[in-house]
Amino acid sequence: MADVSVDERKDDEITAPEPIDNDLLIKHPLHSTWTLWYFEKNNNKSWEDNQREITSFNTVEDFWSLYNHIKLPSQLRMGCDYSLFKKGVMPMWEDKANRAGGRWLFNLDRKQRETDLDRFWLEILLCMVGEAFDEHSEDICGAVVNVRAKVDKIAVWTGNGQNSVTVLEIGRRLKERLNLGRDWHLGYQMHKDTMVKTGSVTKNCYNV
Repeated sequence: MADVSVDERKDDEITAPEPIDNDLLIKHPLHSTWTLWYFEKNNNKSWEDNQREITSFNTVEDFWSLYNHIKLPSQLRMGCDYSLFKKGVMPMWEDKANRAGGRWLFNLDRKQRETDLDRFWLEILLCMVGEAFDEHSEDICGAVVNVRAKVDKIAVWTGNGQNSVTVLEIGRRLKERLNLGRDWHLGYQMHKDTMVKTGSVTKNCYNV
């Protein structure tokens, strides 16, 4: 049988490609640009030099692409940290954006590494990049997760520790989003107090 030319085919035999949904072409921007930092202790380097800037992102899609291609906090080696901060802010007390602020601190024992560490970290990241603190989100600087031999820590850093209304509202929303019960007492520490502490414990300025 001779080949049928295109002109001789019936209209229903030629199918046009399906249109691509615009949502698949357009990325969804975040309110801020965020930078991921990774810390791995090397005694031959200074603390600041041990901080490695990994990448920055400013869309929902790029956040998930990054999150899905890095290790979870529970998979990091002892002594390593992740930090996620607004672009231009370094994860250190001395940075001008952090100097007058402090942190809401979560202490998690070894048993919680398998049950809560990764869940808490992801929920906190989503709160930050998703502006879950509404007008108080402007005071968020970033968050740090420390993986240690005895106690893991997650801290949410804010820029103005004197702004009690904002600090307390952020603390309350963190407890709510993480489904922490009344028995969980969350404390806020000023960076200036942490820097000059003489013992192993820094006093809390606020509690929720």
